[in-house]
Amino acid sequence: MELENVIYKLQRGLQNRINQLSLSVTTGGVDNMETYKYIIGQIHALESVKQELSSLLENKEQNEGTVVDIRKPKT
Repeated sequence: MELENVIYKLQRGLQNRINQLSLSVTTGGVDNMETYKYIIGQIHALESVKQELSSLLENKEQNEGTVVDIRKPKT
């Protein structure tokens, strides 16, 4: 399996977990403020990991592109 595919699958898994946690907060599935803060912390951590993975993909895509020299040729 290609590295990009692994990263995309990991991103989908992270997003699914973020959605589950967000749903538990918004539907009243939190008993107290300590649990609420814990869940919000998890969401922030998962979002941070997701952003790092996105940055890795972006750097890879930029490095694999075609480079075109647009300078004027020397005569």
